[in-house]
Amino acid sequence: MSPQPMLTLDSVSKSFGRIQVIHNVTVDVYPGEVTVLLGENGAGKSTLIKMIAGVHQPTSGRILLDGEPVSITDTKTSESLGIATIHQELNLVPSMTVAENITLGRTPRRFGVINRAEMRRIARDALAQIGLDLDVDTHVGELGIARQQLVEIAKALSLDARILILDEPTAALTTSEIEALFDVVRDLKAKNVGMVFISHHLDEIAAIGDRVNVLRDGGFVAQVPATTDEDELIRLMVGRSIDKQFPREPGASTGDAEAAQPLLEVKGLNADGLRGIDLSVRPGEVVALAGLMGAGRTELLRCLAGADHYASGEVRVNVRKLKPYDVAAATRAGVGHVPEDRKTQGLVLDASVAENIGYATMGATSRFGLVDRRGQRARAERIAERLRIRMDSIEQPIRSLSGGNQQKAVFGRWFSAGSKVLLLDEPTRGVDVGAKVEIYELINEITAGGGCVLMASSDLPEVLGMSDRVLVMSQGTIAGELPTAEATQDSIMQLAVSNVHRDEEEPHAASAGTGDEGATA
Repeated sequence: MSPQPMLTLDSVSKSFGRIQVIHNVTVDVYPGEVTVLLGENGAGKSTLIKMIAGVHQPTSGRILLDGEPVSITDTKTSESLGIATIHQELNLVPSMTVAENITLGRTPRRFGVINRAEMRRIARDALAQIGLDLDVDTHVGELGIARQQLVEIAKALSLDARILILDEPTAALTTSEIEALFDVVRDLKAKNVGMVFISHHLDEIAAIGDRVNVLRDGGFVAQVPATTDEDELIRLMVGRSIDKQFPREPGASTGDAEAAQPLLEVKGLNADGLRGIDLSVRPGEVVALAGLMGAGRTELLRCLAGADHYASGEVRVNVRKLKPYDVAAATRAGVGHVPEDRKTQGLVLDASVAENIGYATMGATSRFGLVDRRGQRARAERIAERLRIRMDSIEQPIRSLSGGNQQKAVFGRWFSAGSKVLLLDEPTRGVDVGAKVEIYELINEITAGGGCVLMASSDLPEVLGMSDRVLVMSQGTIAGELPTAEATQDSIMQLAVSNVHRDEEEPHAASAGTGDEGATA
C-alpha cells in the first residue's frame, strides 16, 4: 500500500499574461522521502516550488496538504503550514549578521527588546544541524557564496519544517560540504520530513532521491525511481540522447602545445590571497584550475580580468603586457570573464537580454559616440538562438530568465565579442546537462579557432572531462600541474590539500608575511 502524500500539486497550471509556463502538472511529496524535480533550465521547476512557497499562486489546479485543499497566498502562509524553501537565489541580507539572518522575521524578544542571547542560541543550534562552525555575529556579506548557502539552509532548518524545498542547494558547495548536507537530509528523512530536491548533478539524484518527476517545457513527462540510469534521465529531460557529457575536442594548437607561443602568460603574480603565480595557456588549450574553496581560483581570475588589483607580477596576452586593474584594457585585448556570481558580477538585472549580451561590444561598435542599437540587437538575437536561451523576447529584462539561461547570456556576451582568452569561473554552475554540453561545444569552438580557456571549476568530472591540463591551487599558490590524461580525482585532491597540511604542521610559517588569512607578501 502506497503512503499518503503529505503535499500534492494537483493538476496545476501557471500563466504569466499570455505565456503559460506550467501545463497541468501533478506532483506528490511523501513523508520521509526526497522527491526530485528534474528538467532543463526553463522547464518549470522553480515555478512549481514558488507555488509551494507562496510566491506564485496556480492559475488553475489545487494544492493539497494532508489531503485537504489549501491556499498558499504568501511566504508567511507557507511557513505557517510547516513549509520551508531554500531558493536558488539566496534570500539573505548581507549587512546583517548570521544570527540576525537566521531569525529574520521571528526575532526573539524579551520585554519588548531584542533578546540577542536567544537569537545567537537559535542560530548556533541551526548551524550545528549542518555541522557548520561559524561565528554567528559575522556579517553575511563577509562570507563566500558557499557559506552563505549553508546559512540559508540552516535558516530553513531552524523553522522545524515538515516539508523542505531545496532548489539547487549544492550548487556552491564542495564535495565534503555536500556530503554533510546529505547527512542532514538523511536525518530529516528519518524524522519523516518530506523534501523536494532540484539539482542538475545527476549523481546526486541516486545518492539522495527516492522518486524523480521529469519536466519538459512546463509539462510532466514521467515519474521514475531515483535509481534510473543517467542516460535515461537525460533522454527524458531533454527529449534526445546525448552521446558525450564532456565532448572535449583538441584545439588548434594542442598537438604542438609545447612549441606554441602562450596566448595568456602570468609571471610572479602576488595579490591578496595569491602568492607567486606563474602559468601559461597556449592557443587551443583548456587549462583547468582545481582546488578547495578559498584556494584562490576566483581571486586569480578576477586579477587576470582586470577586476581586482594585484601587488606585483605581470599578465601578458598575445605577448603584450596588460595594464593591471583595468577591465576595459583586458576586454580590448580579447579577454572575456564569466564570473562565479552572475547575479552581482555578471549581469545588469533590470537591463534587457540584448543589452546584457552586448555590453562587451557596445563601445567597439558605436559610431560617433552613438550605440549601434540595431546591430547590437541583431548580434544578441544570433547568440541567443545559438545558445538556445529560452525567453519570450530579446528585449525582456534578463532577471526574468531562469538561472541557467542567465548564465548562457553571460557566456554569450564574450562569445559575441570574439574573445580569444576566456576566463571561466564555475561556468556551468546551475546549468542543466543539455545546456552544459552546448557550453562545452562553444569552448571547443573557441579553442578550435585558436583561442584558449582558463577554467576554475569545483566539478572534478568537468575538470577531467573538459581540460587538457590541470593546475591545482592550494592556499593561494599553484601546488602542482597534472596532464589531464594522467590526472585522477584522488591525485587532484592530494595536491589541493598539500599546502593545507603543511600549514597545519608548520603554523608559524603560515602566519608569516602580512598576517592576513590566506595572504603573504
